[in-house]
Amino acid sequence: MPTITLPDGKTKSFDKPVTGLEVAQSIGSGLARAALGIRVNDELRDLSSVINADCAVAIVTAPKPGQPASKDALFLMRHSAAHVMAEAIQDVIGKDVQLAYGPPTDTGFFYDMFVPEGKKISSEHFEKINARIAEILKEDRPFTRYEQSGEEGLARLKGEGNKYKVDNAERAMGLPSSVYRGPKGAAQDDARGSREQRLSFYATGTPGKNWEDLCRGPHVPSTGRIGAARVMSLASSYWHGDENSDRLIRVYGTAFPTQADLDAYLAQLEQAKARDHRVIGAKLRLFHIDEDVGQGLILWTPHGSIVRKELQAFIAAELKKQGYTEVFTPHIGRLELYKTSGHFPYYKDSQFAPIVERQALEELSASGCTCSEMMHRVEGVSERLARGINERTKAQTIAP
Repeated sequence: MPTITLPDGKTKSFDKPVTGLEVAQSIGSGLARAALGIRVNDELRDLSSVINADCAVAIVTAPKPGQPASKDALFLMRHSAAHVMAEAIQDVIGKDVQLAYGPPTDTGFFYDMFVPEGKKISSEHFEKINARIAEILKEDRPFTRYEQSGEEGLARLKGEGNKYKVDNAERAMGLPSSVYRGPKGAAQDDARGSREQRLSFYATGTPGKNWEDLCRGPHVPSTGRIGAARVMSLASSYWHGDENSDRLIRVYGTAFPTQADLDAYLAQLEQAKARDHRVIGAKLRLFHIDEDVGQGLILWTPHGSIVRKELQAFIAAELKKQGYTEVFTPHIGRLELYKTSGHFPYYKDSQFAPIVERQALEELSASGCTCSEMMHRVEGVSERLARGINERTKAQTIAP
């Protein structure tokens, strides 16, 4: 039966397998009330996780008033909040919104999802989504984990018609994806992959009654333990970061132990906006951005040039003191470089886009397009750039 070593080096022995909550209760009722999860041999787990062998255990707790939350506590809260936000979005936008994946981040969490044609999610929905999030937190529903065999779980997910979750499940089981064939597929070990492996699901409440999601966990014991959470912003993303795959909506959110902590974070963001160098620099007339030159291409004013030269001189002197030597790299690069780095799909609309991607040009040329027809069929031009070219040429040079 398990002997558990605590962070202070003390040990506790039990005559049968125990849960993390039972370990916390054996130490003290106050610790049990504050507990959010456990770390077992450096693995973060649910508080309800069963311990049946000797191991080291640390209890993860909610922070005391006035103290910062631990990294583990924030992870548990924010991972759980991603589920709550996803449920709220499906309640507000529709159950046909298909979920892909929703991990926690250093400042909150996000969930990538596919919104079907004819529907949309925008900042106009944030108020309703946040209101629904608050309702779910107030309901204090338990996060209930249960498992199914890989074969049963896959059949269920395929029956639900969500290929993104099918892909997640197959990858978790070490199987090749049956629904994603792109170049960003994870390396698979066929010897390891097996449908005999089990899949875990979490119900935000009672399985079969409340909202559920395929998930490895871990989570806080119940929605009320999240504290405060809200949706923050939207962005575009691609399935597996592959620009040739499905385009998804990435919904960002954040969560904190208390509403006061969340309010302080939001106030900090507003202060950061006021201190944004792009805002301050323009107000001080240090630089100017001209859309005819290109978005993000800085035109330095005389005062700005002085500041820039002084900074460059200071940095060069400091680098020399520390034994560094300088190198210089080009300010621009081939499109393939940005595709390889993964930046291109996410910044395509804000970059100074090429008139045409080389690969698209070669494909059109090989198909026998005339120059005139080619100008109407090229791809890779941002809407803003196309509009600017058409305005300057006073013709429909680039077709929308």
